[in-house]
Amino acid sequence: MLNLKFIDAYYGETKVLWNISLNVIQGELLAIVGPNGAGKTTIMRTIMGLLTPKNGTIFYKDEKINHLPCYKIVKKGITLVPEGRRLFPKLTVLENLEMGNYLKNIRTFRQDLLKEIFEFFPILFERKNQEARTLSGGESQMLAIARALMSKPKLLLLDEPSLGLAPNLAASLFQTIKKLNKRGLTIIIVEQHVSQVLEMANRAYLLENGSIILEDTGSKMLNNPHIKKAYLGL
Repeated sequence: MLNLKFIDAYYGETKVLWNISLNVIQGELLAIVGPNGAGKTTIMRTIMGLLTPKNGTIFYKDEKINHLPCYKIVKKGITLVPEGRRLFPKLTVLENLEMGNYLKNIRTFRQDLLKEIFEFFPILFERKNQEARTLSGGESQMLAIARALMSKPKLLLLDEPSLGLAPNLAASLFQTIKKLNKRGLTIIIVEQHVSQVLEMANRAYLLENGSIILEDTGSKMLNNPHIKKAYLGL
């Protein structure tokens, strides 16, 4: 579904990604793990067209997309839930959801999408007329994901979705992500909770210092000696 081939990316003169090649299979849940500053968010930003790679190619369904602007990539069916959620704090929950539904060819599905969203996230229906800034951390993350779903994506990118959440809320969020994947949504997730995300991922890549150093299934990655020592404290 998605292929990154030999991607180099820079912020100004600083090289952040080195020769990144990875692929995403339709229907899978793919995890990208690694330490802070490894370049995980940069991969997501590069896929979304928020950062143009200096070298390499990105193919989405066999179409080259690495020089497309972000809004055209969203039109193709890729949507990002950014780190930190980036909600519109003074807009209501409903208005935030509507902001995710701006594409002309998707607007006709607005009411059906809202119905699905509120069935999947009933708390958002209860809060639909509240300003986003009044939501709890868990509710805010649900809204960020729900807003992304309003663009009817085929590929969903989740950047640190559990950031700032209490352990019980993070666990609940991961269950929600698994349910979305089981419904057929292809997901790439960048996440600091390594053990939890590897338990649910079909495959995973380990990123260190801007380079991929390991690829395997989620279960095999959990048992990798380097992962155990460096990330699980075992």
